[in-house]
Amino acid sequence: MRILARTKAFYITLTLLVCSIYANAQRGNITVRQDSKFENLLNEKRKSNFSNVVNERYQIQIFSGDSEKAKSTLNEFRQEFRDTDGTIFFFTPNYKVWVGNYKTRIEAERNLIEIRKRYNNVHLIKPTK
Repeated sequence: MRILARTKAFYITLTLLVCSIYANAQRGNITVRQDSKFENLLNEKRKSNFSNVVNERYQIQIFSGDSEKAKSTLNEFRQEFRDTDGTIFFFTPNYKVWVGNYKTRIEAERNLIEIRKRYNNVHLIKPTK
């Protein structure tokens, strides 16, 4: 019995050794070609996912109203305040433009003073859970 077990183990080992000699991974280069618009779309999606997360940060609402005016307000804001990001949220029946993502209320109020110089109806927002 012991001789058969050793013989069997020998043949299994020999078979695995021979198979491993002839086994090899694929070699070659893969070139991925993607449209540049895809990367832009992916970046917008990342921003969207990040901005939809309810968090403990403060934001400033600079507009509430119809869709077209919200878009134009956000574009104007982005041209004037390039360092501050903004998004449009829809709360029935209005579109709201929220800008900034401030950790503390003090930081948000400092920016609120600057933004209030340009926009009339400005509110400090702390999103709820």
